[in-house]
Amino acid sequence: MILKLVGSLIAILVLAGLARWLGFGAGGWIASEDQARAEAEASFAGFRAARATLSSDGASALVEGTDGSFVILKRHGVHPAGRRVTPDQLRQTAEGTRVETGDARFGTVLVRR
Repeated sequence: MILKLVGSLIAILVLAGLARWLGFGAGGWIASEDQARAEAEASFAGFRAARATLSSDGASALVEGTDGSFVILKRHGVHPAGRRVTPDQLRQTAEGTRVETGDARFGTVLVRR
């Protein structure tokens, strides 16, 4: 019994180490305004980014388009995921900008200050 437990623990640690070494689970952080603008433009045809507001933790960004529209980006795997949102979906709070995407699977995103 104890041998099975130790063997299982060793196998789990080996697999976790292998996943880390291969880079699984890494990435997806939004590191700069340039990256946020590029991700938004690549994700939505015709969207032209003007400026971006990054979350202090790198997990999300709000990108404003040249036409006044917005794209919200959030960390999702290796690449950020995005949704187009309208100004009425943005709420300023003490924590930052809260974005109600209207998409239950995407959820509400907070761009922290």
